[in-house]
Amino acid sequence: MKVLMTEYLRIDLEKETWECRVCNHEVGSAKKSYKEGLLVYDRDPREIHPPIIDPDKYRFTFSPDPEWVRILEYYCPKCGTQVETEYAIPGHPPLYDIEPDLKALKAQWSTREEVLEPVRGPEVVLGAGHGGH
Repeated sequence: MKVLMTEYLRIDLEKETWECRVCNHEVGSAKKSYKEGLLVYDRDPREIHPPIIDPDKYRFTFSPDPEWVRILEYYCPKCGTQVETEYAIPGHPPLYDIEPDLKALKAQWSTREEVLEPVRGPEVVLGAGHGGH
């Protein structure tokens, strides 16, 4: 039985592993953080939030200071799908944001049918309401 957990992750309850919903890649043990099995890009926050005012003239530019914040992007190592993004303090370990109770999930899903919902890609979102098909 596989249980959908996030937009791009599911848990295989029999194997107790995280999986990518896009390519079915086994990311790692569901007893650990899924982030341990993903590729990480430690991104300069100024790439996402560029300065609004001239950094040569002003110390504070309304852009995040990379000495105070970093952006971590997590990607599936097989298909390259971006699974998660987090803002963190430099030097702080990645956030442990999901700790599934595998025993409870197994009990809950023992009497249910598996949900086989496909991942909705950007073409579906962009096509809706914009004259696309």
